[in-house]
Amino acid sequence: MKTRLVDYFRRIAPLSDEEAQAILDSMVVKRCPKGTHLLMAGQVCTEAYFVLQGCVRQYSVVDGEERSNGFFTEDDWVLSIHSMMNQTPAEHFWVCAEDTTVVVGTAQREGDLYRRFPRFESISRLVMQKVLAEQQEWFASYLTDTPEQRYLKLSKMRPDILQRIPQYQLASYIGVKPESLSRIRKRLATRGKPAT
Repeated sequence: MKTRLVDYFRRIAPLSDEEAQAILDSMVVKRCPKGTHLLMAGQVCTEAYFVLQGCVRQYSVVDGEERSNGFFTEDDWVLSIHSMMNQTPAEHFWVCAEDTTVVVGTAQREGDLYRRFPRFESISRLVMQKVLAEQQEWFASYLTDTPEQRYLKLSKMRPDILQRIPQYQLASYIGVKPESLSRIRKRLATRGKPAT
């Protein structure tokens, strides 16, 4: 399972055996039972996570109600860039939606790798660009698409999420109440589209 992170980096850029081994040697792996909070709103984020197995849900509390705004599964990075870079309190929570295994990253471990292998800095930049592009795409979708269009995109791009996440969390993620999500699914089913 630990080689998932090396495989991820190898999809971004070729790695020598020495570089791959350095990543493996520096990895801190953490197993978290379902319900474990990796970050609480109000805390300054000091760690980033790479999901080896499981699912992490990001949510905010608005008017006393939880609103899901991210789901991170295998090969996803869980990052709070604003909080880490500016050392400001996070405005969201991260909770393990399933039993989850993550690689824990810190600025110190990252810096140690950069000193040994300066090329890792440019690889990390490519990773960050990929993560930010994905986040920007979802944000744009949230601003321009209807909830039905967001649901269809999610079912096409991340069908596993529809099976792994309770309907009320899925509903808040696409921006509707659970009963509205039920109506969307029924409408899609009558049109012969998979509602999953």
